[in-house]
Amino acid sequence: MRLTCPLCGERDRREFYYQGDAVSLNRPSPEAGVDAWDDYVHLRDNPAGETRDMWQHEGGCGAWIVVTRNTVTHEVLGTALAGPAAGARI
Repeated sequence: MRLTCPLCGERDRREFYYQGDAVSLNRPSPEAGVDAWDDYVHLRDNPAGETRDMWQHEGGCGAWIVVTRNTVTHEVLGTALAGPAAGARI
């Protein structure tokens, strides 16, 4: 798979580190109960179709990017720098 870093251009996927869901993963408050923390640490959705994921260009510029991709076809639909304007958690 090839990903396009908005700063460095197209690169091999091995330069990037997958960080997970860019939209819906919300860290519980420190006072949240054991069940909330257990769900946060261990439970993840595994959707078929279009997803938005956080990746870090670890082997390059270090930028955090949001990758929109299709988990069924493995097609990368787009990339953008992560941040509040991108609708991603940071």
